Formats: sequence, C-alpha cells, structure tokens
Amino acid sequence: MFTNYGSLSTEVYNYTKPVGYSIGGDIEYYLDRLEGVKGKILEPGVGTGRFLIPLLEQELQVEGFDLSPDMLAACKQHCQQRELNPHLFLADMTNFYSEQSYQAIIIPTGSFGLIDTVDGARAALQNFYRHLEPGGRIILDLELPVYWETGKVTTSTFQVSKQDSIVLASKAVEINWAEQYTLSYLTYTKWRDGKLIDTEWQKFKLRWHGIGEFKLLLETVGFSNISVSAGYQFGQSPSATTEVITFEAAK
Repeated sequence: MFTNYGSLSTEVYNYTKPVGYSIGGDIEYYLDRLEGVKGKILEPGVGTGRFLIPLLEQELQVEGFDLSPDMLAACKQHCQQRELNPHLFLADMTNFYSEQSYQAIIIPTGSFGLIDTVDGARAALQNFYRHLEPGGRIILDLELPVYWETGKVTTSTFQVSKQDSIVLASKAVEINWAEQYTLSYLTYTKWRDGKLIDTEWQKFKLRWHGIGEFKLLLETVGFSNISVSAGYQFGQSPSATTEVITFEAAK
C-alpha cells in the first residue's frame, strides 16, 4: 500500500530541493566543518544529490548511498550531467558494508530520523563507527518536532513540467511522546491534462532523540569529543525553539 521515496516523491524533492539548495545553511556549515579533510567522506541517505554534488564540486572526495532506488537513480543522473562520477550504491544505514574507510561520515538535515527505533539507531551508529578511520568524525543532524500540530492537513501543487503537475497532501497523524516519533501520511497524485496518471502513498515516520540521550548513545558506541550545535552555528547551545541540532563526534 505505502511507498517510501518512490518516483513521485523523488520528482517533488527534485523540484523543491534541487541540487545545491541549502536548507537553513546546512551546505555552508558542513563545508566549513569539513575544511581540511583530504580523505574519503561518506553521505548515507544521499537522496537526489542535493547535498553531495556541491561538496564534490568543492573537490571533496564524497561517496554516498541511499535506500531508495528512485532517489539514487536521480542522484546518478545529476552527477552524470555534471560529469561527476562518485561511488554511489543502494544500501541501508543499519547494515551497509564498504571495504573503504572514511575520514568523515555526514548525515545532514534529519535523514537519521528515518531510522525509527532505538535499536536501529544504535546499529547505524555502530556501523558508522566501524567504517571510520581512527580519528575520523561523524557529523549529523537531528530534527525536533517543535511546531508539530496533530491533525493538520496541508496541500501543495508543483508544476514539475509543462504537461505535468503533482499534488502533495500531507496529514499530521500522530505524535508519540513515549516512543519519540511523529507520523504523517503523504499522498502524491500526478496529473496530466486534467487526468490522474499516477498515485503514491507514503507513511512518513520520523524519530527524534533527546540531546542527553543521543550523547549517551554516541558514547556507548565508542565515540568521543562530542559537540552539540544549533542553528548551524558551531558550539551554539540549543534553545526551546531549536528545530535542528547538529552532533559531531570522533572515533
């Protein structure tokens, strides 16, 4: 019944967040934090290449993977159009394997929250730890549900081509404070000349972590030198209205 990041959601993502589109300054922040890194960098959850390609164009050695074949295909296409040839592969954060070790692993703007269980989050962090070089760093963002409104419905229309438009309807279904997740239902409908030609339903579940909780999780995996930053300002303390928190830690 449900599809996760299928062809229609990929089209909408390409339209609303094209390659090089910086969300709240994330690209600029990560470029600054990665200054001086000469070795390999890995981006799990690479999506369509919004974030990856600007880093490649700054001559960073970035590889990436994604769990969505549609997203990954779009990323490869964008790279080919720019004559870039990074190593890209289909994989899951919790169990991917690469013979390569990395100086940095980066997960910007909330993609880590798609892992919706504590056990899954721990498995992913353990996997990242294994793939880092000694002294290598992980940098990742976590989103907090600061402005969540259960029951809220929003509808947006995107003219993705001269003939085609996609309507996205999103309903905020549930926030579970005990298990720390939000649940939304997303409905994508694609229209051509007034006729419905495709539909896609997505069950969108995001998990958040408390700051102390996540620091402890990083420490139990083996990470050290943990820093917490808000607003893409390194070292800035989070406030009650902070939506994105960036963690950085070393192996």
